[in-house]
Amino acid sequence: MTFNEGMQIDTSTTSSSGGGRGGGRGIAVGGGIGGLLIVVVALFLGVDPGTVLPEQQQIGTEGVQAPGFDLSQCKTGADANEFVQCRVVATGNSLDAVWSQLKPDYTRPQVEIFSGSVDTRCGPATSAVGPFYCPADQTAYFDTDFFDVLRDQFGSSGGPFAQEYVVAHEFGHHVQQLQGSLARAQEDPEGPTGGGVRTELQADCYAGVWAHYAAVTTQESTGVPFLEPLTDKDIADALSAASAVGDDRIQEAATGRVNPESWTHGSSEQRQKWFTVGYQTGDPTKCDTFATNDLG
Repeated sequence: MTFNEGMQIDTSTTSSSGGGRGGGRGIAVGGGIGGLLIVVVALFLGVDPGTVLPEQQQIGTEGVQAPGFDLSQCKTGADANEFVQCRVVATGNSLDAVWSQLKPDYTRPQVEIFSGSVDTRCGPATSAVGPFYCPADQTAYFDTDFFDVLRDQFGSSGGPFAQEYVVAHEFGHHVQQLQGSLARAQEDPEGPTGGGVRTELQADCYAGVWAHYAAVTTQESTGVPFLEPLTDKDIADALSAASAVGDDRIQEAATGRVNPESWTHGSSEQRQKWFTVGYQTGDPTKCDTFATNDLG
């Protein structure tokens, strides 16, 4: 999906660095940082907790932080079309506009674009965990190198809208946090019908809701739509990304077998289904994955 060149990018809620916030563990559950990231934060990928930095290696505020992307480059939709980091920020602007209309009590999350590793109020993490949302600091974290991994290692078709879907998914977790449902990921967190899967599928559905309105929602300051109309390729890119990070597909690629009882995010088919539900209806109430036994 292409941004309208006339839209103006607002970077006021975004920061970019090699480090993060630090200063506490937020709502840590279960004692282990890996358990926190998997169970509470609901990471985009169902990765092994061992990929998260150990406690003794966490990034502190006193350490040397790697330089981040220069956000001053992000001014217009043209910049979002050229730079992936600006695309993340502009997508966040669009998401804020859509959700502000759908949810009157919506508040904007923070966005952190990092490289390599980052410290958060949910604990430290490396790029290996993929994009994630931390409810303790209400921040969505993105290492944009993940988009290359999504294409090259997980088989996503790539494309701008695949990247925008990832951003929309993480903002979906923020919506869940605001409505009080994100904590339900802790309820029976594993398994094909567990709280983890239901939480992730709802975030996929919320990403689809955003896609429904993305091309018709205008920026208040400029009066132009954030994005140009969706194409069939855009939708195909989003569905490809959703499929690429299905638990079944990741498990089969990694081990040669599929074990639904250890799922935390849902199958490729389920993730595509719930994105489509949100996209076709544009109705967040249709995304109540906790109220149905038919997850797909």
